[in-house]
Amino acid sequence: MVGTRLGMNDRRAVTLVELLVVIGIIAVLMGLLLPAVQMAREAARRGSCANNMRQIGIALQNHHVSRNSFPAGSIAKQFPENPNTPWTFYRWSALALVTPYLEQSNVHDLLQLNRPLYTSSFTVASESIAGVKSVIPTFLCPSDGFRSLHPSFAPTNYAVCTGTGLGGGTPLDTNGLFFVNSKIGFKDVLDGASNTIALSESLLGVSGSENRDPTVAYRFTFAAPLTDVACDSAPVWNYTDPRGFSWANGEYRNGLYNHYYAPNAKSADCLAPFLGGGFPRIYTPFGWKTARSNHPGLVNALRADGSLTTVSDEIDPAIWAAIATRAGGEIVSDF
Repeated sequence: MVGTRLGMNDRRAVTLVELLVVIGIIAVLMGLLLPAVQMAREAARRGSCANNMRQIGIALQNHHVSRNSFPAGSIAKQFPENPNTPWTFYRWSALALVTPYLEQSNVHDLLQLNRPLYTSSFTVASESIAGVKSVIPTFLCPSDGFRSLHPSFAPTNYAVCTGTGLGGGTPLDTNGLFFVNSKIGFKDVLDGASNTIALSESLLGVSGSENRDPTVAYRFTFAAPLTDVACDSAPVWNYTDPRGFSWANGEYRNGLYNHYYAPNAKSADCLAPFLGGGFPRIYTPFGWKTARSNHPGLVNALRADGSLTTVSDEIDPAIWAAIATRAGGEIVSDF
């Protein structure tokens, strides 16, 4: 009996060293598991982002079926009610023009597409605010944290491609699928729809004029057309509104991008307004804005045929330029 009692009471306490060993093992396991969990979550977010782009691709195809062309990259025309309004103040984006093909007819009905998006006093037209401030989840990538960047607009993570950035980043008559008042159809895509990029990703900016992060900020100069010298010495960043602040706005800060810089380039994008040309051209936004994403090492891109691909940050610059053009005559075997 005595031996039994001694055996029952002989319970050795856990020492501090043993406790620390257990904690260390748990910490190691967590260190191994967390990256895997984060990778799995990012894979899911990237898949959701890709699905958004596929939906936009279907909308672009349906627009082509209905109108025999892709939508314009941006709208610019005279406003008869006020001829002193700069033509570029219409500025409706390709994303705005495909809203009825994205089951967003309720939003489309709120957009006054027959009137300028901006007034001659540089303010957002009040009759369109209810529509353009509507958040459309299809225009937002889950890998980028949603941020409202303007009181009158809802943002976008996607932009259509204007081409290689020729002409100092002009949005007028470019060599891509989309530009100001473009009406490009498959008949015009001589390089082949599977070899031509229609749309890619763009990170949302952040508010604040002191921001210098090239992934979310842009350089601003008053020298349009752009030059490398002017952009390298640009004195201002994030001049007015952060990148991606409006899906309805068809300018380089929002609904347009090009392939002048590499995807996820380490140098910041560069923008400038054209300050000449009278009412038909004044304030036309020029830009060198590339595709950017939070997906490690790549961006998703949508081809003109509606198929999706991924593009590495390390893509050959010649191929990156070639897939931006609709009729450049380049030979692209794979990308």
